[in-house]
Amino acid sequence: MHENELESRRVEGDTASRATAIDTSAGSRFLELHLTHYEPGRSLPRRLDGVQEIVYAASGRGTMFVEGEEHELEPGTGVYLAPGESYEIENPGPEELLTVSAIAPQTNGATRVAGRRTVRLADQPLLTASGDREFRYLVTQEVGCRDMTQFYGVIAPGRAPDHSHVYDEVIYVLEGEGVLHGDGADKPVSAGSCIHLPPLFVHSLENSGDAPMRIVAVFHPAGDPASRAYEANE
Repeated sequence: MHENELESRRVEGDTASRATAIDTSAGSRFLELHLTHYEPGRSLPRRLDGVQEIVYAASGRGTMFVEGEEHELEPGTGVYLAPGESYEIENPGPEELLTVSAIAPQTNGATRVAGRRTVRLADQPLLTASGDREFRYLVTQEVGCRDMTQFYGVIAPGRAPDHSHVYDEVIYVLEGEGVLHGDGADKPVSAGSCIHLPPLFVHSLENSGDAPMRIVAVFHPAGDPASRAYEANE
């Protein structure tokens, strides 16, 4: 699904327009993927009832207000929000602020870490995976999220071998173009594409361009993004 195909909804008086890209209707059992555009101004409160949310600031800047605390948002910022919490986002303008967020029920309980809610991409160590690919962890159990893991990935031009994961994964393409190979189909992807990879789905995400493809992804249950189904079986 591409973001241009999504229908956004906005409550009267709110600055936030929210669109659901992936949920149970798309075959995702636990994860939902949402895109939210914030116009200049302060949004209405959003309360998390029975679910937790991981937010990624994709473009624009702003301030998130949670439980009386202020957290600065800039591109590359990940945020963890626990069930029962409420937040507002203020966009100073003039540009829009875009966030990409994943939502899931809480099954392992929350262990909110005092003073740790946001994670900056620039502060995270660079790790490598197969196929000349790199990633950085963002929101993990280190900030209290025990059910999901958020990471930022860089895919070099080329195609990695077909593989599958033991986890459920949702992906948003930030930059680049390529092809998702899987289930006998080849589907083009580009900046703004939203992807769902169910457990054990054999696939390969190819970067067909000349520049790196950049993605932000969340998977459930939490763990290591490099794990493969065959590795787990071994």
